[in-house]
Amino acid sequence: MAKALIQEMKDTSRILDLKYKLMTIELLNLAKQRFTYRELSAMVHLPETVLSRYVKGHVLPTAQRAEEINKTLQRYMSLDKELLERIKFDDGGYFDNTAIIGDTMLLERAVQHAVGKFAGKRVTKIMTAAVDGIPLATLLAHRLGVGLLVAKKAREVGVREFIEEIFVPPKTAVVLSLFVPRDAIKKTDCVLIVDDIIDSGETQRAMMKIIQKAKAEVIGIYALVSIGTDWKARIESAGNVPVEVVTPVIKKEPKEKERESRETREVREISA
Repeated sequence: MAKALIQEMKDTSRILDLKYKLMTIELLNLAKQRFTYRELSAMVHLPETVLSRYVKGHVLPTAQRAEEINKTLQRYMSLDKELLERIKFDDGGYFDNTAIIGDTMLLERAVQHAVGKFAGKRVTKIMTAAVDGIPLATLLAHRLGVGLLVAKKAREVGVREFIEEIFVPPKTAVVLSLFVPRDAIKKTDCVLIVDDIIDSGETQRAMMKIIQKAKAEVIGIYALVSIGTDWKARIESAGNVPVEVVTPVIKKEPKEKERESRETREVREISA
C-alpha cells in the first residue's frame, strides 16, 4: 500500500514536471511572436539553435532550465504592462475590452499567470459569468483539465433545477439574477472564479454565494483587470478568499456624470 502511494506521488510529480516544461515551451512560442531568435537568445543566454529546437518541440528543456527561461521571459513579457496599454477610458469612464478578450495569445499568457498564482491549489471547476469572462475561463479550464461553469442571467430551457443568486447592482433599483444548473456543482468541488474585469464586485460576490449554496469551496478569484477599490468590501462580505488581479486601475471619473458599473450599464441597456 505504501509502495503504491509512493509510486503515485512520483507519477504525479513527473506529470507536473512535464506540464511545467510544456508551459515553458508555450511561453517561448508566445515570445517568438514578438521577438526574433537573436533577441530571445540575448534574453535567456541560450544559443539560437537550442531555442529553435525548444520552440519547434524537438526537445524539452530540463526542469531547472525551464524555470530559468520562464522567470526571464516573464520579466520581458509583462502581462500587466500589455493590459494597461490596451485600456483607454473614454469621457464616460468606460473602456473597450475587445482588444483584451479577443486576443487569444494575450489570454494564453494570462492562463500561464493564473496557473502560477494558484499552483498547489486543488481546482476542480472554473466558474465565470456570461459573457466576457468566458474566453479566459474556457482556456484556463482546458489547461487545468477541469470543468467550466457559466453563470447566466436567464434560466435555460431543458434544465430542471437551478441555483439562483439575486443581487442589486450599485446605484440601481433593479434586481438581477445569476443561474447555474444545480447538478453542475458538487459538494466536493473546489471552484476558482475567473473574470475579465472586476468592477463593482457584485457579480463575483453572487458567484461566490452560488458556490456556497452548493456547499462547495471557493478557491479564489482571478481577474485580468479591476476598476477602483469599492469591489473589495463587497467580495470580502461573502467570504475571505484570495483575489488575484493582474492589472488594478484607478477609476476614471466621467466628465459629465458619475461612472456606472458594468452591471448598472446592463440594467440600463435592458430597460432601454
